[in-house]
Amino acid sequence: MKKQIRIAVIGGGPGGLTLARILLQRGIQSTVFELDEHPLSRPQGGTLDLHPESGQLALRHAGLEAEFHRVARYQDQETRLYDKTGKLLHEDLNAMNGDRPEVDRGQLRQLLIDSLPEGVIRWGCKMRAIEPLEVGAYSISFENGETGIFDLAVGADGAWSRIRPLVSDAKPVYSGVTFVEVGIDDVDTQYPEIAQLVGHGTMFALSDGKALVSQLNSNAHIRTYVSLRMPEEWSSNGGLDLSSPENARACLISHFSDWSPRLLSLIANCSDRIAPLPLYALPIGHSWTNRVGVTLLGDAAHLMSPFSGEGVNGAMLDAAAGFCA
Repeated sequence: MKKQIRIAVIGGGPGGLTLARILLQRGIQSTVFELDEHPLSRPQGGTLDLHPESGQLALRHAGLEAEFHRVARYQDQETRLYDKTGKLLHEDLNAMNGDRPEVDRGQLRQLLIDSLPEGVIRWGCKMRAIEPLEVGAYSISFENGETGIFDLAVGADGAWSRIRPLVSDAKPVYSGVTFVEVGIDDVDTQYPEIAQLVGHGTMFALSDGKALVSQLNSNAHIRTYVSLRMPEEWSSNGGLDLSSPENARACLISHFSDWSPRLLSLIANCSDRIAPLPLYALPIGHSWTNRVGVTLLGDAAHLMSPFSGEGVNGAMLDAAAGFCA
């Protein structure tokens, strides 16, 4: 009898879950180790546009096209571009005819979770160490005391991957830009003027090396990324007082003092959840020498800034790459 290969997927984001699902479709078992205690233990981020040649292709190989179409928002593909005065510079309202529909990251992740049998995902498993064994396998231990021996370790564990050092010395480099994520709930009812400003899709306001990037998510939620060129430790060293949402909002607005109040309403009316997100990237063209039993996908392999919309799409394509021939 042929030995069943033991596969550990470290990281339960869209890339790792897509890989586990595609393997399962082909009769190959794997175990996904995820540090979250459960699927709703933390916010999953904003809306994503899944591209036909990558994210949607991966879902097709995973046998999940129909499930995706049930949550995809084809109507939310509009794009608007403003300057800091609130002047509309560009508007693409061809929302229903595009081929890159939006889906909330949390909905996509849940779709993938629901497609896997119970027990495939081990929740609350933060990796502690990985050690090569003489037999060519790897011993992986976790902070909750769980251990296992695997023939293949897949690093789907993001920017600060614990698997990547086995094959690469590369480390993420700060881009010089920090996003601060803010959001507004029930925008259609509570703030219809803001709903009109953003429209059905993504809105960009760009000037002076700064930006406001807003997305319409499902359930009438608008998520905004306040983009500033700041030192890497700006927010953690007291540049943004996160102990007081009121002070944090005032601080963010102060960096846009000559911007249109209409645009700044995206900050002034945001909820108390305010989250700084420094942006990092791996060196362009990052690669590594093959090592039997180890591979990387997604941000662990090719971390980049989010402006191209390729992060999740690239991770999912990585998961499907070996099955696309």
